[in-house]
Amino acid sequence: MKENLDFYNEIFKSHKQYEKTVVEKHIQKLRELDEYLPPIQSFFAITNTTKQAYEFLSKNFDYTLGLDRKKIAELGVPFMLSHFHPDDLSIWLHAIEDLMKFTMSEVPFEDRVKLSYTLNFRIKNAKGEYLNAFEHQTPAYFDDQGKPVIGITHCTIIGNGEPRPIIGSIKILNDNDEYEMLYHKNYSQKLLTSSLTNREIDVLRLLSINNTSKQIAEKLFISSHTVDTHRKNIYKKLNINSTVDLVKQCLINQFL
Repeated sequence: MKENLDFYNEIFKSHKQYEKTVVEKHIQKLRELDEYLPPIQSFFAITNTTKQAYEFLSKNFDYTLGLDRKKIAELGVPFMLSHFHPDDLSIWLHAIEDLMKFTMSEVPFEDRVKLSYTLNFRIKNAKGEYLNAFEHQTPAYFDDQGKPVIGITHCTIIGNGEPRPIIGSIKILNDNDEYEMLYHKNYSQKLLTSSLTNREIDVLRLLSINNTSKQIAEKLFISSHTVDTHRKNIYKKLNINSTVDLVKQCLINQFL
């Protein structure tokens, strides 16, 4: 199916200006993510927040949600937001505002192109059914104040619309092209994982995708001993003892 629905190549065919840039590195991280999320239920979008428009929607958008891709492109972001679950929309908008505030106040301008934002919400498909959507967005263009205004979004549909806590996060690519957590907040309710530090979240995420302590140490520029210490703290705080539980926590809390 990947041969028939190669979203990654579709992005670069339509928007060649993203070739040979850090955006390609973010795309590579999304390729890795596809090993753990069902790619058939995914689509790409390029969003222009200034125009409140979608400059691009991948072909699989129609298949995933059953919505009219041309109509979404014509009517823009407000029309898409009208399909959000009403209980999620205000929380999602508040989370977006927080993510932007953190970006503008805490992240140097030259590092903002390395960021990846994640958020989740419920969205109504063409049948009137609500589905859970998880989006990863990479900024591709900034305004004069350094605020992201054009972003590439990879959205995956998971689950059957059951209520889930809305969680926002910001990760940054380090010099090894590995993500490190900068910001993570649960906007719906307190979870056990809220006790984890950003570094513990980094280690948890990499453990869940089968990295060894040595590999994690190399990717995060820390020692293997430090990784093992974080690992012990993670298992103790979450009261888990298996990789399966690690993966489950990553999916629920959007650590991947």
